Amino acid sequence: MATSKQAKKRIRQNARNRLRNRSAKSALRTTIKKFKSAVNAGDADAVADMYKTVQKKLDKTAAKGIVRKGAASRIKSRLSAQAKAAADKK
Repeated sequence: MATSKQAKKRIRQNARNRLRNRSAKSALRTTIKKFKSAVNAGDADAVADMYKTVQKKLDKTAAKGIVRKGAASRIKSRLSAQAKAAADKK
């Protein structure tokens, strides 16, 4: 158990930040799931809109350090390929 005042504050900060990060990651995963459901539905307009939303959310979470920049880039690349394939089907 932490004994110093600084260590106790750090524990409080870590707990608060952990909740914030978990919430942001959960929102990101939900957005990606919505994008994938739009791809499966075959609605090209919805896919284009959802891709922009996912891309923005990925960039924000990567900028905050919640997701690594390389991981965000890789996810965007894969989702972009899915969006392109969905547009080509139409």
